[in-house]
Amino acid sequence: MTTAREPGREPILDNKRRRNRVKAVLPVRVLFSDSSGDQHCELAHTLDITSTGARLGAVRRPLKVGTRLTLQYKQHKAEFRVVWIVRLQHLKEHQVGLEALVQKDLWGLAAESGIRLEIMQPESPSAQAGA
Repeated sequence: MTTAREPGREPILDNKRRRNRVKAVLPVRVLFSDSSGDQHCELAHTLDITSTGARLGAVRRPLKVGTRLTLQYKQHKAEFRVVWIVRLQHLKEHQVGLEALVQKDLWGLAAESGIRLEIMQPESPSAQAGA
């Protein structure tokens, strides 16, 4: 199964993720301009996140693949590009796949990963000798 991508960009296989996804439902503000230049601001939420993108749920306004938008999470903002869209007919909303335009730790994953790595690292030999 392939995912629709921008024209000129190669599709990726759904089962070949470039980054590990973290399931996280986080409230976000979606800011974008439509084709007529009108500015829109909409509340939505993430379904899962990575260091380079996100999957959004509860997006009410239709977007187009390739649309550039800003996500705001808490007081932090980052720029993304829409890479795929799925319309959920029964809910009258969309799920949207986003790719970050600039790598930025909008979600706080780097800090969380650092804590995990620190906990998982074995004690140094000098610390073990002192015990």
